[in-house]
Amino acid sequence: MEFNPLLDRMPVDRLPSLRDDAGVGERPRYREEAAFKIHGGCGLMGICDESGTLMEGEVAIRAMAVQRDRGNGLGGGYAGYGIYPEFPDHFCFHMMYHDVQAKEEAEAVFDRYFTVDLAEPLPTRAVKGISDAPLLWRYFLVPDPHKLENAEMSAEDFVVHVVMLINSSVDGAFVASSGKNMGAFKGVGFPEEIGHYYRLEEYEGHTWVGHNRFPTNTPGWWGGAHPFTLLDWSIVHNGEISSYGINSRYLEQFGYKCSLGTDTEVAAYLFDLMLRRHKLPLQLACKALASPLWSEIDRMPEDEQAVMRALRSVYGPGMLNGPFAIVLGFNGGMVALNDRIKLRPLVAARQGTKVMVASEESAMREVLDAPDDVWAPKAGEPVVARIKGMDWPIHGDLHLSAKEVSCAVTGVDACTDIVEVS
Repeated sequence: MEFNPLLDRMPVDRLPSLRDDAGVGERPRYREEAAFKIHGGCGLMGICDESGTLMEGEVAIRAMAVQRDRGNGLGGGYAGYGIYPEFPDHFCFHMMYHDVQAKEEAEAVFDRYFTVDLAEPLPTRAVKGISDAPLLWRYFLVPDPHKLENAEMSAEDFVVHVVMLINSSVDGAFVASSGKNMGAFKGVGFPEEIGHYYRLEEYEGHTWVGHNRFPTNTPGWWGGAHPFTLLDWSIVHNGEISSYGINSRYLEQFGYKCSLGTDTEVAAYLFDLMLRRHKLPLQLACKALASPLWSEIDRMPEDEQAVMRALRSVYGPGMLNGPFAIVLGFNGGMVALNDRIKLRPLVAARQGTKVMVASEESAMREVLDAPDDVWAPKAGEPVVARIKGMDWPIHGDLHLSAKEVSCAVTGVDACTDIVEVS
């Protein structure tokens, strides 16, 4: 997705005219991070009821509370799906603002590109341990049909463009989430504190993901807490993506701007690129992100070798290096994935129609009273939960042939050879 000049006709650097109108001088540029590091680890969870039955947000809070020791109070967060049934067809932007000026500038972008049907503060409550919160607002909106037609974009590409525009160009404004019938709730604090601060027990969702942050490279700030999102995709992550530099440069070729100063951001954008735009099957996208070692590929059957070699050739710059465990949430289910040699913990469980993953089995024992099965997924082996009867926002369930890997990127449809990959 190239940045469209029809959308960019009003440069964002002209938005500071709002500052002039307010009669204020130039303010110091907002900085969210400090120049020192804190080393440690993180905790995560994801739960999906494949029947589509809604679960209170309290379930996610409890699962994260027992993993409190995996964090240090510098970040906690959740994403819930199915939580806005009254606005199923609206994109919901959860926004964080450093000050009123940032809010005004971001809202100028919304007014230019969208029809906003509801704008209101995010409901919160006072919680001990939570302080220095930014301005938190949510907007239910749809793209302006004339702008959408002129831009010759899909509604999703249009929204992605505006998210990149705000995050990279509107100083002190940050898009926490931008999907339909979902939202991200995050900030600086322990996850149970963040959950109660956002009053998550008042929401019900069919899928929840959660995160407890112990920053490894940067100190905590509200926008830097997990999950990281784009459209319906949300990512929580434990580990360190050492390939961030090449991943971000690769994503820039497709119009994504990595401006949040964290390695996790690239994972959300890579899933959007591979699953939504290139329409890769889920299993194949996971193989691209957590690719088998060359020594493993050499031992595969010939047809499977051809697929993996083609995948490495096409998506090599998108492969995630370093230790990680991630959970991807979306409308339709969730996916959990370890790095290719499993350097971070990830446990999975099933009870009836509920599928759950977490960094520790204790989180599952807190939420599931009698699991039917508990297991540790293998390195690079995804755990998939799919909600029955809900549209699957992913191209297919089969792996592609080597020829089809190239066709997915180029947009050619005449690809028929299908190869199963274990």
